[in-house]
Amino acid sequence: MQLPPLALSHRVEAAEEEETRGGRPSAPGALGDALSTVSSGCFCSKRETNRWDNMKSNPAIQAAIDLTAGAAGGTACVMTGQPFDTMKVKMQTFPNLYRGLVNCCIKTYTQVGFRGFYKGTTPALIANIAENSVLFMCYGFCQQIVRKVVGLEKTSKLSDMQNAAAGSFASAFAALVLCPTELVKCRLQTMYEMHTSGKIAEGQNTVWSVVKDILRKDGPLGFFHGLSSTLLREVPGYFLFFGGYELSRSFFASGRSKDELGPIPLMLSGGFGGVCLWIAVYPVDCIKSRIQVLSMSGKQAGFVGTFASVLKNEGIGALYSGLKPTLIRAFPANGALFLAYEYSRKLMMSQFEAY
Repeated sequence: MQLPPLALSHRVEAAEEEETRGGRPSAPGALGDALSTVSSGCFCSKRETNRWDNMKSNPAIQAAIDLTAGAAGGTACVMTGQPFDTMKVKMQTFPNLYRGLVNCCIKTYTQVGFRGFYKGTTPALIANIAENSVLFMCYGFCQQIVRKVVGLEKTSKLSDMQNAAAGSFASAFAALVLCPTELVKCRLQTMYEMHTSGKIAEGQNTVWSVVKDILRKDGPLGFFHGLSSTLLREVPGYFLFFGGYELSRSFFASGRSKDELGPIPLMLSGGFGGVCLWIAVYPVDCIKSRIQVLSMSGKQAGFVGTFASVLKNEGIGALYSGLKPTLIRAFPANGALFLAYEYSRKLMMSQFEAY
């Protein structure tokens, strides 16, 4: 059994005292046994450290941990922010139907009931779990790429801006899994408005019915309506997202290790990162939502055509319709995302360390 350092120190001191006390010889090998215990303890500690370092440097283990922690973060994000996301998509797609957030909430509850706020939760869960799993898994790989580009060692710490660049690169991969699931989510969230406005003859109320409709009309490529808009939102947006998050963590750490931050600073940092993202790319997200929803009623113009049409017919204010629920959602949803990610990641790392 390995003794703690303080106990080992006491054993050495006791052995030395026994050998020198009254000139009497000590029990044979007492000091040697104590020193052997210290040496054994140091050897075990060194061996465990090497094993831990090897685990941390193993890209497969790191990827699995990041993927699982990202999935936990995505789940927390949806559970805390789904009603606000529903209001956002409705107001983006049908700005003339709703005078504001409160009006949208009242009309949604009157028309569909409380469940209307959670329309599209299943695809939203799939979307966020898939997106954040891929995002944080690729984030780790992209951090290594950034280290190689700037000439740093594998274990070197990246600056806040270098972390932001890694997050931006990772978001391009995440967009490929996000676009299909977000398409289904947005259509479910606005199905009532599409049906009552006469844009579609019959609405679909389940995930499977929406999926079948997409496959029947457009085939597998139909799931990638709005992909260019998604990429235009994700790549610059996640530079600001991770940049805002890391800068905020550095601010709260004040010279300490950022890994020592408690839950409140982590949630505030995540919320600040979310606000940075949405303020910068919200008009792009508005165009993406319109393309994905309105393509239900037939072929929809691309990003440039839809953007020009909105500006010409509705004005620049229409591009920011639904911004209020998005910013309100940013703090609890993104705070929960990073809180779940960081703590689940630490838990898994500590389990590997104990093993």
